[in-house]
Amino acid sequence: MHGRGTRRQDQGDPMSGATRELKGGVGLTGVVMLGAGTAIGVSIFSVMAPAAQIAGSALLVAVLISALPMIVFALAYAYLASALPKSGASYEWPRQFIHPLVGFVIAWLRILSNVGALAVLGAVLLDYLNMAFAIPKKPAIAVILTAVFALNYLGVVVASRVQTLLMVMLLAVLAVFVGTGLPQGSVATIGPVLANGWMAALAAVPLMITLFLGIESAVEIGEEVRDPQRTVPRGIAFAIVLSAVVYFAVALTAVALLGPERLAASTAPLLDAARGPLGEWALPLIVGAATVSILKTMNSTAMVFSRALFAMGRNGALPVALGRVHERYGTPHVAVLAGYVLAMAGLLLPSNLVFLLLAVNVPTMFKYMACSYCAVRVVNQHPDIAARATLQWSAGRVRAIGYAGVVMALVIALLGIEADVGPYLLVGGWTLLGLLYWWAFGKRGTAAG
Repeated sequence: MHGRGTRRQDQGDPMSGATRELKGGVGLTGVVMLGAGTAIGVSIFSVMAPAAQIAGSALLVAVLISALPMIVFALAYAYLASALPKSGASYEWPRQFIHPLVGFVIAWLRILSNVGALAVLGAVLLDYLNMAFAIPKKPAIAVILTAVFALNYLGVVVASRVQTLLMVMLLAVLAVFVGTGLPQGSVATIGPVLANGWMAALAAVPLMITLFLGIESAVEIGEEVRDPQRTVPRGIAFAIVLSAVVYFAVALTAVALLGPERLAASTAPLLDAARGPLGEWALPLIVGAATVSILKTMNSTAMVFSRALFAMGRNGALPVALGRVHERYGTPHVAVLAGYVLAMAGLLLPSNLVFLLLAVNVPTMFKYMACSYCAVRVVNQHPDIAARATLQWSAGRVRAIGYAGVVMALVIALLGIEADVGPYLLVGGWTLLGLLYWWAFGKRGTAAG
């Protein structure tokens, strides 16, 4: 029997409610806004101050450097999406093309990074809101998380439309910030860009790459996109160009207005930068922009998070109930609820921003490493899948992109040790816990699935 608007096919226990297909409907605009909307979020409001502490004005160079590996990662993702679009792709591709255990570890680490990302988003959002209103922090974050996951429970199309609306609002506000602020900035305020040397710029890259994380998010809802083999690669390309232009313009404006020392000391860098050109309008404008931006990123993070849990449940690596699809809404409703519970538990994580950012970034680099290698595996060992790709690149080009992505992801992951070793210990402990679960339950469940 088919539910309205949802193609359904039972697998496993017919009474389990598990389904193989999700409800589609996301177009090119939604894909672009999901990718750029995930990237252009909390980092633009939170990462510039710690980056300025490390690199000074060289953070402008770090922005450009951090965009380069993301372009490589985006190319690998675009190629894979053009050949085999999947929901929960960062789990499905390593599972299929490398080994089920690799897919499990990548997705298991993504649980930690998504929980950490939502914790960062909530904390920064309340920091900005408390500049205008006195709001209890933890209860307010809990209410916002509830609203975001409720939206994703109702459907990917609904969540995608909200994402597009919020993204348009954010771009309008950032355009006002750059348009009014950049003419009042000066080259003298920026100072020598490489005053702290190239190593300082490189040390800031693990933080600045946070600006671009999630640019490939559309691959995680591949089965819910219209004509995904064409739409997802084009959407990723548009998203990375849009994000790079916005980030450099905003970073340049902030440094030109404040200078590296004041920027490094600021707890709200964009707000402090906007006070000069915008005066009393700076507070409502920047607080409003931060609210819109962070809500947008929380929405897309919840969307991606739940699809990863869904993919693991559908495959049996996690409890199979996570692989169920709601008959009416066509959403992975059990996975959405599980993601909500985990996100609420994330409120217990340490509030140190550098710790949280690295706890998000290191697992993400491992994900990029695995998926980049998957592109190599496809052209080397799966010619039937490579033949289906709408991006018909030569095998040599795909191998070059894939191996470059592996090396870049590994280097970026290791660079962060200099900033704080604590997140690496957390990632290692979480990985060990995941391996224990895999050998006790996940390996058997995956084989059965």
